[in-house]
Amino acid sequence: MGLIDLQLAEATPVNGLWSELVERLGAERAQLACRQALDLQSMRGEAVSLPVLLVETCGVGLIERQQLRRETGLPVPEGEGMVLLFSRPRLQFQLMQLQR
Repeated sequence: MGLIDLQLAEATPVNGLWSELVERLGAERAQLACRQALDLQSMRGEAVSLPVLLVETCGVGLIERQQLRRETGLPVPEGEGMVLLFSRPRLQFQLMQLQR
């Protein structure tokens, strides 16, 4: 599994990345981008990984759930549909659960 390295310890949790993505791409395309991240998790991920969507480029990757916990102190809920939205230039992230 190819995990990406993010600077989560330096990042700030925010609540506006999803709305920003929807505003920029439209609701349908933003949902498609998140579904692609979830598809990557289904195809290449493991129980210990979490899909990541880079909001500026819509690039996708995987990180370890424990990395998020270790670097941010935030609990990572178990279950399907969890996606980490991440802005590299601004070092911001938003963890959200999507309905499939």
